[in-house]
Amino acid sequence: MSTTGATADPLAALGSLPGVAESVESVRKAVDRVYGHRVMRRRSNEITSEAALRGARGSAALSGADWALEEVRRRSDFSADAEAMVVGAALRLTAEAGQLLSIWRQSPLRVLARLHLVAAAIQGDDVGRPRQVGEPVDEPLLELPLPDAREVSGRLEGLADLIIAGSSAPALVTAAVVHGELLALRPFTSHNGLVARTAERIVLIGSGLDPKAVCPSEVGHAELGRAAYLAALDGYVSGTPEGMAAWIAHCGRAVELGVRESTAVCEALQRGAA
Repeated sequence: MSTTGATADPLAALGSLPGVAESVESVRKAVDRVYGHRVMRRRSNEITSEAALRGARGSAALSGADWALEEVRRRSDFSADAEAMVVGAALRLTAEAGQLLSIWRQSPLRVLARLHLVAAAIQGDDVGRPRQVGEPVDEPLLELPLPDAREVSGRLEGLADLIIAGSSAPALVTAAVVHGELLALRPFTSHNGLVARTAERIVLIGSGLDPKAVCPSEVGHAELGRAAYLAALDGYVSGTPEGMAAWIAHCGRAVELGVRESTAVCEALQRGAA
């Protein structure tokens, strides 16, 4: 996303793209419905915990580790193989997200560095910092052209400036742009998809749209499928108004599906089946 131009608030300008206002309103209504559920008044902590687990499972699925929910719930060792490590990284990131909300608006780059460190769970010169010139990126499921490290640095700074400055844009728009920009840039040598989806989660929670973290967009992204996810991302990367609007709408639909998941959990708890 270009952060230069005539408008002082480019994120807010995206809210006026055709169809975006409708997506924003649809998401708001869906979120209001789940927050109004009677189970949420008494057992919101349980819904939050379940949403975190299901969100991590969905994010891991998009990064190539498509495990059944019960397998994620059952496992305690996430170091056995590559898929297990992806699932473990997704779980750690979901747990870490809530600890970083207060830092995000002041220092988003610091938060992103921390997320990569948590995801990688290893020590290394390339962990917890943006990649440098010549460093490869291990992100096999994203086949978009890879921006040069120098471009990455400039665009990350621009994104951080937008977050710190604040915007009148709806939370969905900001979350979608943060998510899309991180996927497009792949600023780290690994785990970029997991980090991008966690950053989207942080924006949705920290903005006040989903303060109890019960609307796991990662669930929706996984349900919509990797092909649709990548097709929508192509729209974002194109930078066209139509492409940007399509990506925001896709992210909105993912949030709505996350809401549907948590609503089902509420209904199960109400029936005493969970």
